[in-house]
Order: sequence, then structure tokens, then C-alpha cells
Amino acid sequence: MTVLPSADRDNAEKKVKSSYYDLPAMEISVAFPQATPASKFPPCTSDYYHFNDLLTPEEQAVRKRVREFMEKEVAPIMTEYWEKAEFPFHIIPKFGALGVVGGSIKGYGCPGLSITANAIATAEISRVDASCGTFNLVHTSLGMLTIALCGSEAQKQKYLPDLAQMKTVTCWALTEPDNGSDASALTTTATKVEGGWVLEGQKRWIGNSTFADLLVILARNTTTNQVNGFLVQKDAPGLTVTKIPNKIGLRIVQNGDILLQNVFVPDEERLPGVNSFQDTSRVLAVSRVMVAWQPIGISMGVYDMCHRYLLERKQFGAPLAAFQINQQKLVKMLGNVQAMFMMGWRLCKLYETGQMTPGQASLGKAWISSKARETASLGRELLGGNGVLGDFLVAKAFGDLEPIYTYEGTYDINTLVTGREVTGIASFKPPASRGRSRL
Repeated sequence: MTVLPSADRDNAEKKVKSSYYDLPAMEISVAFPQATPASKFPPCTSDYYHFNDLLTPEEQAVRKRVREFMEKEVAPIMTEYWEKAEFPFHIIPKFGALGVVGGSIKGYGCPGLSITANAIATAEISRVDASCGTFNLVHTSLGMLTIALCGSEAQKQKYLPDLAQMKTVTCWALTEPDNGSDASALTTTATKVEGGWVLEGQKRWIGNSTFADLLVILARNTTTNQVNGFLVQKDAPGLTVTKIPNKIGLRIVQNGDILLQNVFVPDEERLPGVNSFQDTSRVLAVSRVMVAWQPIGISMGVYDMCHRYLLERKQFGAPLAAFQINQQKLVKMLGNVQAMFMMGWRLCKLYETGQMTPGQASLGKAWISSKARETASLGRELLGGNGVLGDFLVAKAFGDLEPIYTYEGTYDINTLVTGREVTGIASFKPPASRGRSRL
């Protein structure tokens, strides 16, 4: 095969291109005037069983405030930034002014929301854009919450007020290239030296990490062999973070590979409440509930978009909503949303009364995310060709659900957490070999 020189390739491309080849894309409202794109977000029609009535006035106010912000500030720009795989940094100050960053953390400038209000905020953010939902979850329910639950009083006072206003941003680094589902086997090390610690290792898939001001790093203490937590400043000597490219979902989220090479962390930046992997369970219990509410919000948005689209789009002389098979799919989506909301709401109440178990949280995250995938798949069918365009939300949501289905425990791992709880038998690892098989 002959490989043309670059100059010849350029000339060959010019010969095949038309005079209008490089013109900018037509505005979607002009190219397809029969239906409204997601940049003008549809009204919420998915609360069919009036779950809003279950919320307190304070929780309803949070829902209203977040919904208005997301529809006004984020909906018009989300497709552009998702396509570019870039983060809209200009919205961070407005995000910080919403009064939801910090979630259920009390004091230190945090809003002290109920778990339910925190969950509702997560759903409303994700209803419009799942990437923004992940951005806030990593910042609030992992990074900030770890400091709040496991940090010293000095660390809380030093970091939480600015984080609550998003004057600074945090990330949470647990996952490694060799340790995903088996996260407790992490190999990043922390070695005690005079005045502090030296971190060595690598982390992967860490959301917000490319621009986070403060990185929460989990590493193995080389003396005790237990997992400890550390606060690492942006641009610390020996710290390198690079963006992971080519994602098909949550493209606005800036996931990174973190490389720690002889990174020094002062003693005062070690989190005193993280002395084993089990100490992270308090954080993960809350974050897993919040992650379960992400697909609830995404499914709400997908349903709302499809509901409006079917009424606007006409074929064969009638709106798509007039066809029986379309109504059947739409109603199945609606039923999914009602069931997902009820499971999520019940999880919140179990947590608020101190009754929630790890198995319940895992079942909620696994089942809700699986139903959300089904809901997005039905929405994809309903929108036909427009179901593969980010402009009409569903294709974007379809892709965004894939990483959510995987992170905070894959579907399979979460079912095993619940399975262990209900049977008393752990089945995460294959049974040890008992000699040569008779087969």
C-alpha cells in the first residue's frame, strides 16, 4: 500500500471536497423545525404519582431552585461542551451559589441538607446534564464528605468553607489501573518520613482531577499495611494529572490519570479518620445513595424529552404520540421512573433513620441504574434518527448512563454485596483450588 506524503494527502482531500464541505452545521431548529431541542429544556412531566408531595417545603424549594438553574444556565450549553469533551468552568461560581454544594454536611459554610434534599438536588442536576451531576457528586459526596467525616477540625475549617462555595474544587482518588472493583487491594503507597509522608503510585478514572485544587488520595501505609487518606495540593512537586480521552459518556467530566512520584505530604494533611479501608465505608454509604439518584434524574429528563417530542413530531399525518406502540413505550418509561423514584426515596428514609445497610444501598444503585438503561434505550427508539443526536438529549443520556452503570460498583459487584448480605456467603472471589479436578 502506498502512503501519500502529507502535502499530497491535503491535495487529494481538496479534490474530493465540495465548495460547501467546511461550512458550519445548520442550526438544529432550522434543520429540524418540527421538534424542540434540549437546549430549551422540556417541562417536567415525569412526576406522575406526585412524589413531590412526599417532600418537605425545604426539599421542594431545593428542587425548584436547582431545576431553574439547570434549565436556564446549563441546558443551552451542555450539548456543545459534551461534544467538545470540555468543562464549562464559567458555571462553577453560579453552581457554588446554589446552596446545595456540600450536601448534608453541617457547618463550615455547608448547607446541611437532609439526605433526601441532597438526593433531589442530584436528580435535578442530572435530569438536565449527568456530567454536572457527577462533577458535583465527586466534589460534594466524595471529596468534601471525606474531609467532613474523616478530617481533623483544622482541616475542616481550612478547606470546607471555600469548597462549599466552589471557590476551590476537590476530587477523590481511590481507583487504580490494576484495582477497580477490587479497590481495597490498592497499591499506591504512603511512606512515613520526617515531617510527613511520601506518596508513590498511580490512580485512574479520577473525576475533576485535571483541575482540582485539592486531591483526596487514598494510599497504603507501608508500615501498617492499612489504607490511609491524604490531602494533596494542586501542582504539588511530583504530582502529574493527564486527561483520559475518547470517552463515550460523561464527556464533560474531566477524568484523569494521576501519577504520584515522590510526592511529599505534610503530617497535618493526613486525614486522621482514615486508618483502614473500612473507614471509607461511611463516605461510600452516602455517595452510593447519591449515585443511585443520578439515573433517576437522567430518566426523568429522558422521559420529559420524549413526551414533548412525541407530541411535536408528526408522521403519517399524526403526532407520534398518537401511535399505540409509542404510547406503550412511553408508559413503560414512565412506570420505570415512578418505581426508581420510590426506591431512591425509601433509601433516603432508611439512611435518615439509621436503618440502611450496605446491601440495600447496593441493590438500589444496581437496580435503578439498570432500569435507567432500559428507559434510555426505549427513548432512543422513540426518537428515531434524532435518537442518535445529542441535541435531543436522549443519545447523550444513553452514553452518560454507561459509566454510571459501572462506577461506585458495577452492577455485578453491587449485586454481590447484596447477595452476601442476604445469604451470609461472600462470593467475590472464586473458591480456592482443591487439587486436580476429576474432570
